[in-house]
Amino acid sequence: MSFSIAGKTAIVTGGANGIGLAIGRHFADAGANVMFADMDEKGLADELGEQVDEGNIRYFAGDLREKLTVANLLSATLDAFDQVDILVNGARQVIPSDPLDPEDDSVRALLNQNLMPTLRLSQMVANRMIKQAKDSEDSQIGSIINLSSIAGRRTHPDLLAYSVASAALDQLTRSLAVTLAPHRIRVNAIALGSVMSASLQTTLKDNRDFRRDIEKHTPLARIAAPTELTDTAQYLASEASGFMTGQILTIDGGRTLLDPVAAPAH
Repeated sequence: MSFSIAGKTAIVTGGANGIGLAIGRHFADAGANVMFADMDEKGLADELGEQVDEGNIRYFAGDLREKLTVANLLSATLDAFDQVDILVNGARQVIPSDPLDPEDDSVRALLNQNLMPTLRLSQMVANRMIKQAKDSEDSQIGSIINLSSIAGRRTHPDLLAYSVASAALDQLTRSLAVTLAPHRIRVNAIALGSVMSASLQTTLKDNRDFRRDIEKHTPLARIAAPTELTDTAQYLASEASGFMTGQILTIDGGRTLLDPVAAPAH
């Protein structure tokens, strides 16, 4: 079975930096048309501005917490490439929480940031996939890939909101997988351990002990590079994973093999 995604069109959110940028570039190198989406317009322009003329790369800047922006992203993708076959919901935010503070609004904020845009964009993209494949006899017409976190299973008191949002995203993945299976659309997720995302890089600058803590509680004793996830994302996007749906694949350097509650699952 082929891992090829050449000629397919992908939307990758969180595409201005870190994991989303690495996945989008990998997909483009593999021959896919890629729409990189992020609210960081400057980051998109700095990273991708010179590549837009290459033909298979475009970018879209906007706040995907807004329903109209989600619709505009899909429209921009169709205007550029006429179709959409792959969606990578890669936009994620991590913020600390105080579990005992009734004024702490971080749970609502992260559900609104990490969960709801994934749901809305997945719904719109899935409906488009169904429409464009009415006469198709292919065994699959689309693949949706969500980037989640092992924080959905392993938590830390200061990451309550992130853990709740990650667990909700995992359940959303399973629910959408069942709903969309009759339409030949697969939905899977990658639960990440510590990967050098933009947010983690910022955190490490402010806390030198944090890296040592992560490495101590990770059997492979290091933080992953974003490029170490790209082949897994391509596998989930391709026909090679054609009989896989509703699964949460874990890439965490062995972190979830241990059970230290106090170790942050970033």
